[in-house]
Amino acid sequence: MRRSGRRRSLLVTGGSGLLGSHLVRSPELATWDIVAPPSRLLDVRDAAAVDDQIRSWRPTAVAHLAYRRDDPRTIVQGSANVARSAAAIGARLVHLSTDLVFAGRPEPYTELDEPSPIIDYGRWKASAEAEVVAGCPDAVVVRTSLIYATDVASPPQADVEAVLTGRSAMRFFTDEVRCPVHAADLAAAVVLLAGRRDVTGPLHVAGPDALSRADIAARLARWMGLDPFRVPLASLAESGLVRPGHLVLDCARARELGLACRSMDDALAR
Repeated sequence: MRRSGRRRSLLVTGGSGLLGSHLVRSPELATWDIVAPPSRLLDVRDAAAVDDQIRSWRPTAVAHLAYRRDDPRTIVQGSANVARSAAAIGARLVHLSTDLVFAGRPEPYTELDEPSPIIDYGRWKASAEAEVVAGCPDAVVVRTSLIYATDVASPPQADVEAVLTGRSAMRFFTDEVRCPVHAADLAAAVVLLAGRRDVTGPLHVAGPDALSRADIAARLARWMGLDPFRVPLASLAESGLVRPGHLVLDCARARELGLACRSMDDALAR
């Protein structure tokens, strides 16, 4: 927690996660006070606790990043609790969502496309979006893609390292496409949106490149000093798994707002 007596304050849920840790250290927050209670002190599933914390701190804005991938209560009910409490005190709400609310298709998805999830996590996140809009209509719902980092370990890097050091048999699909985004770029976008009450509804914020999971793994391997040609490949189509294949977010609206994320090659350049 950073408190300096400045006027604007941001309450962050999920502050210890990959994005949250980048957000609370973001230089763009230099003019903000930051409150980031750990989950042991703020369980977003507890409506009374959420309401008490938000009413106590009375933040100017709330960045709701907290989630547990296999816990629909945290994802759906937690988001509903945060949204209602933020609206009750008139706080700006920035809610983090995902491209996995979509089923996947050759064409990019815009903010006008209706969610079409085909996996449980996507269904839960789509339900969370609906709860946020109902509880706090002026919120902005940021849909993003696969998040990676270069200053701390992140799940994509960990997966690649585990495979190439013989600790995992994972394979990387050549036909599963995402728009990877650096955590620092996404954090900067959250800060800007925390101060832009005029931006509401869904907003797509992701990297500019549509890359397969195999391409992403190869780039990360090279960045870590490992052999990218040893990345084991597979096909989602042949795997029998039901999950989105080609997920590309159209981020034109975000770019118009000045939210331009770096390409993966630029972000990984040493």
